[in-house]
Amino acid sequence: MELAHSLLLNEEALSKIPDNKKPVFVFEWLRFLDKVLVAAQKSDIKEKQKQLVAQLTSQISESPGPPTRKLLARNLATIFSVGDTFDLFETLNKCNDVIKNRDDSPSYLPTKLAAIACLGAMYEKLGRMTGRSYEETVQTLIKSLKNAESQGRSEIMSTLEKVIKGLGSAGNSTYKDVYKATKQCMTDRSMVVRFAAAKCMLQLVNEAPFMYTSELETVSSLCFRALDGSNYDVRCAVAKLLGNLMSMTQSPKAASTGKVHYRNSLTKWKQPKLEDVLNLLSVGFLKGGIGSGNINREIRVGVTHAYIEFVKSMGGLWLERNISVFLNHIFELVANPKATPTHVDAVYARKCVLFIIRSAIGGLLGEKAQIAAAKEISQIIVKQMNIVGEATVDSDGRSSSADIAGSQHVLVCALHELGSLVLRLGTSASPLVAEPATGIIEPVVSVLIHPSHAARLSASWCLGSISRALPSQLTPLLDRCVERMDKLKTSPEAVSGYSSALAALLGGVYQCPLGIPHAKGKQLFNLSEELLRTASQNSRLSLQRTQSGWLLLGSLMTLGPAVVKNHLPRMLLLWKNAFPRSHKELEAEKQRGDSFTWQVTLEARSGALGAMNSFLQHCRDLVTEDVIRRLLAPLKCALLMFAQLPWVIKQYGTHLKASAAMVRLRLYDVLSQLPPESFEGTYTDLLRELVAEFTLTDNPANTTTSLLRAMCHVDDSVILGSWLQETDHKAIEDQLQPNSASGSGALEHDSQSLYARCPTSDPIPGPLPLGVAVIDSSVRLYGLVFPRVAHKHRLQMLQHFIECIKQAKSVRQQAVQMNIFTAVLCALKNLSDAKENLGPDEVKKSAFNLIMGALSSTNPILRCAAGEALGRMAQVVGDSRFIADMAQYSFNSLKSARDVINRTGHSLALGCLHRYVGGMGSGQHLNTSVSIVLALAQDSNSPVVQVWALHALGLIADSGGPMFRSYVEPTLSLVLQLLLSVPPSTVDVHQCLGKCLSALITSLGPELQGNSGSIATARLYCMVCCAIMQDHPDSLVQAEAITCLQQLHMFAPRHVNLTSLVPHLCATLTSSHLLLRRAAVGCLRQLVNREAGEVSDQALTLAGDGSNEDSIITETGLEGLLFGMMDTENDGKLISDVQDTLISLLQSLATQNLTRWLKLLKGVLSASSDTSSSGPLESAPDNKEKDDDDDDEEEDAGLEFKASAPDVTHPTVAPRWPTRVFATECLQKILLACEGIQAHFDLELAREIKLKTSNENFLVLHLSELVRMAFIAATSDSNQLRLAGLSALQDIITKFASVPEPEFPGHVILEQFQAQVSAALRPAFSPDTSSDVTAAACDVCSTWIGSGVARDLNDLRRVHQLLVSSLAKLNAGKSQSPLYNESAVTMEKLAVLGAWAEVYIVAVEREHEKETKPQREEEEYGESSRESLLSLVQPELPTLSQNWLGALRDYAYLSLPTEYSSQLPSDGGTFYHPDTIDSAKPHYKKRWTPILHALAIWLHETGFSVGEMNKESDKNSSVPANAPANMKRDEINSDRLYLILGICVEALSNPQTVLTTHAVNGILKALAAVLSSDWPKQQIGADPILSKEVLNVMHRVFLTQENVYTQLLAVKVVKAVLLAGKDCLQQDRTKFKEKELETPTSTSSESEDTSDSGSMGDGGEEGDIIPEKSVVYAALEVCLCVISRQIPALNPSAPSTGFQVPTRLTKMSEENCSLVASIVLILADLPNMCSKNGSTSVLPTILFLITGVLREMSNKGAERKSPVVVQACLTALRTLCSSSFLEDEDVGSKWRELLRSALVTVLQNAKPSDDKPGMDEVTLLATVTMFLVWGPKEIAQTPSIQKQCVTMFKDCWESKLPEVQLKCLQMFTSVIQKLDTKDATPYIRGVAAKFLEYLLILKDDKSGLDSQQALVTASLNFAEVLVAKAEDDKRLTLLSLLLPVLVSFLVDEKKYSSVSKPTQAIHDDCLQRLVKIGPLYPEQFKNIMMSHADLKLKLGLAIKHSQTQLSTQKKKEEAAANQQKISQLPAKPTIALKTNFGNFAAS
Repeated sequence: MELAHSLLLNEEALSKIPDNKKPVFVFEWLRFLDKVLVAAQKSDIKEKQKQLVAQLTSQISESPGPPTRKLLARNLATIFSVGDTFDLFETLNKCNDVIKNRDDSPSYLPTKLAAIACLGAMYEKLGRMTGRSYEETVQTLIKSLKNAESQGRSEIMSTLEKVIKGLGSAGNSTYKDVYKATKQCMTDRSMVVRFAAAKCMLQLVNEAPFMYTSELETVSSLCFRALDGSNYDVRCAVAKLLGNLMSMTQSPKAASTGKVHYRNSLTKWKQPKLEDVLNLLSVGFLKGGIGSGNINREIRVGVTHAYIEFVKSMGGLWLERNISVFLNHIFELVANPKATPTHVDAVYARKCVLFIIRSAIGGLLGEKAQIAAAKEISQIIVKQMNIVGEATVDSDGRSSSADIAGSQHVLVCALHELGSLVLRLGTSASPLVAEPATGIIEPVVSVLIHPSHAARLSASWCLGSISRALPSQLTPLLDRCVERMDKLKTSPEAVSGYSSALAALLGGVYQCPLGIPHAKGKQLFNLSEELLRTASQNSRLSLQRTQSGWLLLGSLMTLGPAVVKNHLPRMLLLWKNAFPRSHKELEAEKQRGDSFTWQVTLEARSGALGAMNSFLQHCRDLVTEDVIRRLLAPLKCALLMFAQLPWVIKQYGTHLKASAAMVRLRLYDVLSQLPPESFEGTYTDLLRELVAEFTLTDNPANTTTSLLRAMCHVDDSVILGSWLQETDHKAIEDQLQPNSASGSGALEHDSQSLYARCPTSDPIPGPLPLGVAVIDSSVRLYGLVFPRVAHKHRLQMLQHFIECIKQAKSVRQQAVQMNIFTAVLCALKNLSDAKENLGPDEVKKSAFNLIMGALSSTNPILRCAAGEALGRMAQVVGDSRFIADMAQYSFNSLKSARDVINRTGHSLALGCLHRYVGGMGSGQHLNTSVSIVLALAQDSNSPVVQVWALHALGLIADSGGPMFRSYVEPTLSLVLQLLLSVPPSTVDVHQCLGKCLSALITSLGPELQGNSGSIATARLYCMVCCAIMQDHPDSLVQAEAITCLQQLHMFAPRHVNLTSLVPHLCATLTSSHLLLRRAAVGCLRQLVNREAGEVSDQALTLAGDGSNEDSIITETGLEGLLFGMMDTENDGKLISDVQDTLISLLQSLATQNLTRWLKLLKGVLSASSDTSSSGPLESAPDNKEKDDDDDDEEEDAGLEFKASAPDVTHPTVAPRWPTRVFATECLQKILLACEGIQAHFDLELAREIKLKTSNENFLVLHLSELVRMAFIAATSDSNQLRLAGLSALQDIITKFASVPEPEFPGHVILEQFQAQVSAALRPAFSPDTSSDVTAAACDVCSTWIGSGVARDLNDLRRVHQLLVSSLAKLNAGKSQSPLYNESAVTMEKLAVLGAWAEVYIVAVEREHEKETKPQREEEEYGESSRESLLSLVQPELPTLSQNWLGALRDYAYLSLPTEYSSQLPSDGGTFYHPDTIDSAKPHYKKRWTPILHALAIWLHETGFSVGEMNKESDKNSSVPANAPANMKRDEINSDRLYLILGICVEALSNPQTVLTTHAVNGILKALAAVLSSDWPKQQIGADPILSKEVLNVMHRVFLTQENVYTQLLAVKVVKAVLLAGKDCLQQDRTKFKEKELETPTSTSSESEDTSDSGSMGDGGEEGDIIPEKSVVYAALEVCLCVISRQIPALNPSAPSTGFQVPTRLTKMSEENCSLVASIVLILADLPNMCSKNGSTSVLPTILFLITGVLREMSNKGAERKSPVVVQACLTALRTLCSSSFLEDEDVGSKWRELLRSALVTVLQNAKPSDDKPGMDEVTLLATVTMFLVWGPKEIAQTPSIQKQCVTMFKDCWESKLPEVQLKCLQMFTSVIQKLDTKDATPYIRGVAAKFLEYLLILKDDKSGLDSQQALVTASLNFAEVLVAKAEDDKRLTLLSLLLPVLVSFLVDEKKYSSVSKPTQAIHDDCLQRLVKIGPLYPEQFKNIMMSHADLKLKLGLAIKHSQTQLSTQKKKEEAAANQQKISQLPAKPTIALKTNFGNFAAS
């Protein structure tokens, strides 16, 4: 195939290829040409053009297939447009000759079609370059139309369309002929021809004025005729034609048309008015335009499409200006009695009208214009209600009923549209309800008393929608309806209308997160009970009251278990009373009553069952076995009653039929909700009813179920042709479906649907007509019951079904069969779900016979259902022999059958068998199945058989798995062959081929990446197939192509060319077909996951320089296009895919292209929504919007010469609020994505990088834009957008709060945005804002105040004031009537408290920082910070602390397990209502941590003084009001302490609660704050069990929290607990001692028993530490836990775990080090908490751990020493060495022994061994010195230790490392200084000589002196100490060594100034020492000086020199001091801009 890739066709290669591969070779060559010709050099083409044209024209006569001829035509046209046009006319003539050829044989047809296609392509591309040749061509084509078959006719039509398109107005002379020819094709019996003709006509409309002038009416009626019997594609095409035709009459082009030929004479043409044009369309809508009496639904649906096309073509601006005319006209359609002859027609007409309005207003108008449209609609409602008022007053009965009938339909449509509009606008619709006089609520409420039931229900639904969009209206509307119902309780309409409104309002509560006040439920329960009770009092109202009462009860159930549980007993009683209690009562009932009472009875029962159904649906938690048992009694009675209904209906009239059917429907629905086993006893009666229901036994109508389509597999729609389900026009196209009442759902069929939950995409509930609904419900219930029925009953039923089908005839037979099959499928589905078996052989046989009967039905959906049933049955039977029999039966049928029906049915049966049994189960039949189906798929005589066979082939390939692999190649080549040869008009064949290809690609899977020959061929075939399908005119086939390419990209990404795929996908994003858009977005979503950058760049190249007019991508790229789609799409799946794609793009690209992304988001967010114009990403000129209609002429004149200006008539819609919410979320995602990259949050760094690289993609450079976007969102009119904006603002504040402003040191970058922040927050605190927005704003306030951005209190006050105002809400009583549920109030109050808590925490922290900061730094910030943030919070603290305590108490109650619920206060808590506990819990969970922390700090600051509380409780006794008067201070305090401790301990130790790190930190800080106050210290110190508990919880924190900061906080808590214990012990000991002093020592025996103070503390007298009780033990556990986690080598249990313990420590961060350090210090303090004996028990452990840490942290090889830890260890050891226990006579010796062992251990650790590198010398020296200096004397006296120490000091000195030598000298000096002479002697003898030797060497050789200054000083210090220690006789010797050394360091005075600084320093030092030694030892000094004269001389000179130096120094200092005094006098600052401009604020 590679040989096909050449400019000229490689004929030699072609001849060698086998015949069946030749078409592929040619096609591949043409594909290559198609890409190359556009890109190649012109010269290359011109060289070979002649030959190339010849090759291409010769291909025309090679009978090319459809895709080949399309490419061939395109290439021919391209050659002439890029090359020369020499051979153009010759080629045109050749084509004309081919067409003129009289050969009509099928074999010549492809050649003819190819010639026609080539002509089309050339005329389209070359246009007027073809000269006058078009005349001949057009005539030739029109002539050949007469004899052509359908393919030819459609090809000719599409060529004529292209001719017109190419020539434009130049071809005018032939257009009349073309028009005549097209007219005939418009009503062709072939749909493909009609489709092509409609497109051709559309082209004529654009070019030929006569179409929309003289021929206007003819063309429009022709269109109506074309719609008759049309399919979906034709309807779309004709509608486009009609819509554009009508809009042309209104265009400026039409206005300028002069005279026209009209009925053979020239007349002046008058432009028709808008009304006339609309009336032309209405003719089609109302009469069907064909004059037949009954309505033609296809025409009506087609005209509906046309209206939409007309509006789209006129544009959004036009619609905005003419909205009134347009709406009135559309509503008139449905008011016309002709549109609504029957109820179903009325429903259909309403759907059409609604669809027109929805598409126009919903799709083309922006939010502001939609609000105007809503007002217009409410005016129409008012007008209609006035008509009704007049009609009811009118005496003439006849006309009034017609008026009311017409008005009800208008009202239904208007109310539905109004409801939908408001729902989509959400809270942005608030202007519509702002003023009651002009608002929409009054008109809607007025419809509630309309005489028509349908209108009342629609008004109710509309009110429900308004309340869902604007939750603040919900409670007022409920109140209003209740009040009006009470006033008008004598009017049946009012009772019915207001109760249905209440039901709709209650049904919407679940969508309002803030809910309704709890009491409303109670009030409405009472109301409904009242209605039911008074129903019998007034016969005129009894029916309405009964219906209303039960309807209300049903809707109350939707409020959920929380509301219903209190009323359940009453409900059960009501249900019980609604039905007779026994059989006897049933019989008695039959004997009495009349037709009316029976109607009321039946309505009451259906109502009761409806309420029961609602209860089972919405309150599952309350449905216990007991409740089910109590429900079953009335249900059984209802079932028994069914038997009597036929008699009642016969007796009292057929009008009871509907009521009886409703009872049946409700009963079936209720039973479907119950577990089937609960009503097993009723199966016999029940099944009899169900089977009779769906086999239509008592039903003369042929009603069919609507569920059959849903029961068949979703992929089977391709063979049913009903893929219409998935279009944008589903709402109206459903009317044309074949089964009963399809698409005729309407509210009036079932008023209970008012409170049903609908999907957001289709919010209007549409219950089907009663007849269909009952059958649907019976089928569902039958399916549920069937698996539980005995086998013999199954057999009976299946045989009964066969019998029923036999007896019915023709249409009825099909209806019965459809119902039966739906039931059987439902049963089989449930059997397989329950893993049950079908039953014995005779049951299987019966089922098999039933199915086989339907496999040969003429109705395709029945054949489909039979195939599905066969597959399901095989799945349930699971018996391979039976499956083999079934397959064999189908094989035999297919071999013998010749008719289409059997072939299609049985091929599907095979496919379904494979689908449900899978590859393994059906492996043995695979070969036969595939070969049969492959053969059938090639039957080109019957496309239907091909479709079914290919579908089956796809199923087999899909389920075959690896077993199908060997069939892939033959199947693939068949698919390709068919794609190349099947005419495009048989769309479903192509669709099935696409599905097959998809299955084959999956079957090949990752193999597709391979390079072997066969795989390469397979891959190429797949690519070619995709290319053919991509080029197919049908959108579904294109969608299949995209899906296949997506799969190819998944398996072999390298081989999918994104450069061609991405542009193709972008182009399809604006397709008019939903499925195609879905496929494109789905594919993009996958591509951007892998190659986001490439996809985005490819899309941007399409935008280019704007030269490409058609490109839909603008400079905002793919992202902008996707954002735009979110505004226009309604399909939930599509929108979610679009969002996923955008998020993937954002995560991959936003950080590198920040500027572009922020610009894009800003475009979306700040797009004005003033009018529908000026879209998000381009601003239309403003003046255009303000033009009035009378300026039209100027505007038009302007438009004509400004061709390139953007088209203002079709503005893009400004982004709607959900898109803007998503954009705000994207903004937050960008902030998140940039985290961790410093340059984004550092202005200086970002500016630097920008200077160097001109890269400005840093967040900090765009901060103003970020704030602006968050501000726009936070101040918008949509609540959801406000919440998103506030959340974004909070993120921005947190991320940028600490970014400094480089130009103003000491300030931060956010300071300049204070105004925006406070302006964004202010509106959220207005009284009418909903609680959730206020709560979110409180969070932002606290974040802002806490962030410390606003330094000046005046700035802070703006935001602080908002919080103060919100505090008022806490104290406001519950006087005002609440709008929302109590839990919303809880949420808001807790948010306020939480915000204040956060602010208080920060304020106190800052205050502490200030105390620790030096004053000088303070001054820098000027005056502002002198007044602190705390001063703002202080005044509110008394109130706040009360409320905080109240909130915490609530939280504590609510976190109790459910079994303690009886202990909760009955009247609720401080902030929650007892009935809304469940909904309040989450709010408490969210807020309690900061509140706890704040309260703890407050208690700490006030020192737990109760006085603070009591002062307040006089004014506002919100909490301790319930405290008894005599409650002592300690009791109140202990309540508060244990409340806090309890909450903390519960939260930290409950494994269910998931706490954030921030929350855990807050809890630990709170604990630490509380435990560091005096009063709690005493409490906890005195309670070891509590202390131990807290320590155990901290242990858990160390185990579960990884964060080091958290662990450091936990250490604080541990310290606080231990300190409390220690203090308490200290006090006890002191008291004991005082007591001892008081009681004189008596010889009485009792004094011996009292233990001394030494046995106080852990361990007691014996010294046993008991783990269960000991606090010290708990503390040790904590310490060990931390140490072993940080230093794994110290984990004592590590060796037994089997894990390798790391011998060397990895680097530890500073925080980790400080953590270990603090733990070590805690260890050292533990003995003080023990008794004497106890201390000896814990000391070994403590020493082991400390020495262990020391060893591990001071390894010689450690990469990074950790001085903090080492220092801590030394401090700890020093603490232990100076412990008071050492002096104790009982345990002192034990302590000394242990400390000695510790030193030995350290010394041993110091030695390097195999696995340990040994200790670092410096640390070792410090440690040993510490023991020797501070430890007990015995240590230093031990000979072995002396010996080791001496060796150690020597070794260290020998190390020759200066710092070690220095440390060695210093440490040794301090040792000998501390020890007395006797103890020091061994050390001095061992080491001193070395040091002195060093000095003596230096005396003679001073070469390295400068670098050894410190060492010299240290060794001189040592020598001095040694002299001091020496005995008198030895001292002279030492001094005679030392003095010469000292003098030798003195420098000659002449050289003094020239020597180095260190030498000078040593000189000065030695001089001072000499001066000091002289007086100390005068005699020895004198002797030595006398004997060494040179020393004396040198010393004298040095002293003299130093004195002169001192005097000069003194003079200098005095001069400097004087100078300073002078300079200090006028001390003026150089830059004094720290002025406070606060005084100017007022001006």
